Amino acid sequence: MPTAAIIGGGVIGSAWASRFLLNGWDVRFHDPAPNSEAVLNQVLDKARRWVPEVYDYLPAEGALNLCASIADAVTDAEWIQESTPERLEIKQAVLTEIQAGCMAEAIVASSTSGFMPSELQADSARPEQILVAHPYNPVYLLPVVEVVPSAVVPEETVQRAEASLSDIGMKPITLRAEIPAHVGDRLLEAVWREALWLIKDGVATTEQIDDLMTHGFGLRWSQKGL
Repeated sequence: MPTAAIIGGGVIGSAWASRFLLNGWDVRFHDPAPNSEAVLNQVLDKARRWVPEVYDYLPAEGALNLCASIADAVTDAEWIQESTPERLEIKQAVLTEIQAGCMAEAIVASSTSGFMPSELQADSARPEQILVAHPYNPVYLLPVVEVVPSAVVPEETVQRAEASLSDIGMKPITLRAEIPAHVGDRLLEAVWREALWLIKDGVATTEQIDDLMTHGFGLRWSQKGL
């Protein structure tokens, strides 16, 4: 079975682990937080409950291995997903440690919702190995993932990333250029920003805006799109 290393847990990292496991990949998981295993188990329980409701076919579940270090987790992993806190210095330090222990041909992807791949690659040993694979929560149910390479990432690496993501049932959307916050969150930000102005100016309440979204646009968008 192919192997994925998940570096950083929380809701996103744990959901990535669940997505890979339930699609037949072995997973090596590392997160030093004291409650990381409990969070992982909670998310995995939800995924095991709901994913079979969405997918007609699932392979045999992969094997999960909790690792004490980044080095242990990334050894021999074909795909490495970094989901550490959204602070550039932390991500760069973790990516440096990942590259010190992983295979040169492995794909190293970041879940970052804001940073561009060129920022993550700064001072890295192999910048061409690092790209962004930004998912949406819950990762084990929502298939869309923004694949964001920088100019130094070879097309062959991008194609391998798309193939691996498709293999675990995801819908990779490869952006044509890098931009802070990528595309999906920028669209959401525009709606959120307008909602804040409407509340501030006394035009509508938070509850009214929520009702417009849930009883109107949300239902329509799910069927017909924007």
